[in-house]
Amino acid sequence: MKKRHFMGLYMCLAFCLTLSLAPVQRVLAGENSIPDRTNAAPDRGVTINVYNWGEYIANGTDGSPDLNEEFTRRTGIRVNYTTFDSNEALYSKLVGGGADYDVIIPSDYMVSKLIDENMLAQLDFSNIPNYQYIDERFRDPDYDPGSRHSVPYTWGVVGLFYNTDFIEDEITSWSALWDDRYAGKILMFDNPRDSFAIAQFVLGQSLNTTDENDWAEAAALLKQQKPLVQAYVMDRIFDKMESSEAWLAPYYSGDAAILVENSDSIRFVVPEEGTNYFVDAMCIPITSSHKAEAEAYINFLCDPEIAGANMNYVGYSTPESAAKAYMDEEMVESSVYYPDDKILERTEVFVNLPEHISKLVDRLWAEVKMGGPGDSIVLVAIILGFLGLYIAIVVYKRQKRKRELA
Repeated sequence: MKKRHFMGLYMCLAFCLTLSLAPVQRVLAGENSIPDRTNAAPDRGVTINVYNWGEYIANGTDGSPDLNEEFTRRTGIRVNYTTFDSNEALYSKLVGGGADYDVIIPSDYMVSKLIDENMLAQLDFSNIPNYQYIDERFRDPDYDPGSRHSVPYTWGVVGLFYNTDFIEDEITSWSALWDDRYAGKILMFDNPRDSFAIAQFVLGQSLNTTDENDWAEAAALLKQQKPLVQAYVMDRIFDKMESSEAWLAPYYSGDAAILVENSDSIRFVVPEEGTNYFVDAMCIPITSSHKAEAEAYINFLCDPEIAGANMNYVGYSTPESAAKAYMDEEMVESSVYYPDDKILERTEVFVNLPEHISKLVDRLWAEVKMGGPGDSIVLVAIILGFLGLYIAIVVYKRQKRKRELA
């Protein structure tokens, strides 16, 4: 708090010194680059391309600050901000080579994949002094050993929403998603990693197992569940749960408060078997044209005051305890946003899977969605049957026409 009280005087003096003495990297990192709260930094003639999830940064709506605009005001670096809707979409853009991104914010397992494929630059932490505010337990993660390529942006856990108007029992286990009393009222994630994770916790497996038999067993459990599932969805979970069209659904804790606050009947629980603990992290592609400026942007978002304002809007958990001083007290004290240590001890983070396992998971997931290999064969047989009938009709009509003309 002392730094905040003396910020005006300190920044004025520091700005003058910075312009004449400090290395360019320190200026670009945002350190001491603000003369005061009203003056804007000169335009540096540089634009960085930021690629993030939708609705995942404070943008000036709902009373929030426009953080991209504020970053430009403070540093003179412009921001071209675009969004993606899945880690896989982000990956496709990067490998396609048609985009030049400077900052990206993938999830843990995708960070791991991008590191394995040498697609991320190693960060210069002298340009990111606000990294000091990242809590110790978020450093040196499994998905980025040594924290050389990423800085945590948000985190959370996966849990279960359920509607107490229709479900009288207290839900404590993932196995509720296999309870035939709720048939037709159950939703599941429409992505393989999250859906398989639920089955893996029920079976007592690791989320990152490389045993093909484990994945086949998890797929069999998901196929067993399929007749009970109303739909495989993502954001539609909100509408379906709020309208009572569905009664039970897994989703991310960062979005839990929205559903819980909007309905007295909806509860959120982290099942006793454990859950996925996820982190979205800020990274710089190895192809970035403006690495120092990108590091300045990461440093800006790590400023506790900025991070606090950002999390108030985004609704996810911050990896910086210092940011909580600038956040809504109700959010900070919520066990939904910040589960206790007993829950966190039962979590596991995703890491990148070997290529042959990833291909197996994709194939098994397709079978789950289709209803299994047998159903796929039946569907192909039906299509071929219709095709054969169509050809027979066409041939018959042509022969008939020839006879008529003769």
